[in-house]
Amino acid sequence: MCLIVFAWRRVPGQPLVLLGNRDEFYARPATAVRFWEDAPHLLAGRDEQEGGTWLGVTRSGRWAALTNYREPGGMQPGELSRGKLVADFLKGDDDPLAFLTAIAGEAGRYNGFNLLVGTREEAAVFSNRGTALRLLEPGLYGLSNHLLDSPWPKTQRLKQGLAQALRQPWQEDPAQLMTWLEDVTPPEDDELPDTGVGLVWERLLGTAFIRSPMYGTRASSCLLLGETRARLMEQTWVQGERGEWVDIGFAYED
Repeated sequence: MCLIVFAWRRVPGQPLVLLGNRDEFYARPATAVRFWEDAPHLLAGRDEQEGGTWLGVTRSGRWAALTNYREPGGMQPGELSRGKLVADFLKGDDDPLAFLTAIAGEAGRYNGFNLLVGTREEAAVFSNRGTALRLLEPGLYGLSNHLLDSPWPKTQRLKQGLAQALRQPWQEDPAQLMTWLEDVTPPEDDELPDTGVGLVWERLLGTAFIRSPMYGTRASSCLLLGETRARLMEQTWVQGERGEWVDIGFAYED
């Protein structure tokens, strides 16, 4: 994914409320959210090029999400697929810190990433570009293509939107939370980060929802972990237009 905000153990009875946009080149093939045939307990979209995913949850309540770290010129072809890190955690049974500790030992084999992994009881984060692995305290967090809670304008704006939405009676229609993921409010130029891609691209990438001729938001997602049930909603986008809508909920199987 390229933009995630989430409330971890901030909402009574709802350990996780997560919103995220996946931005990608339109030509890269992907499958919308579904239970995987080769891992029937795993609910996620799938990158058909490398076989991994950007966000997913299991029938036992394990969950994981990943963003790439923006570093033009730093990408090395042939490195291991970052999306497989999400799939590996969801397919396994290691606790979050144990999994990230193992990943940290070979982190240099991957291009830059931020990885969130969790269960219903605990959540952890690690980046091979500067965030030491640690368990997360209850709170509201934001993550784009830099480090956790880097104050990028679109991340800050989405965090504020989620905080505002959670103060309202949202539980009867949680899909309304996802309207914040369609925000195209442009930041001022002096608010944009300088990640080395040039001002034209910084402007293009500076909004929560991205639309361009070749690259843009491909999926908007909302993951909810309750005490007894999980729910994953996803709106796919086809060159900026609405595509498939998926809404799957299930009771946990321990």
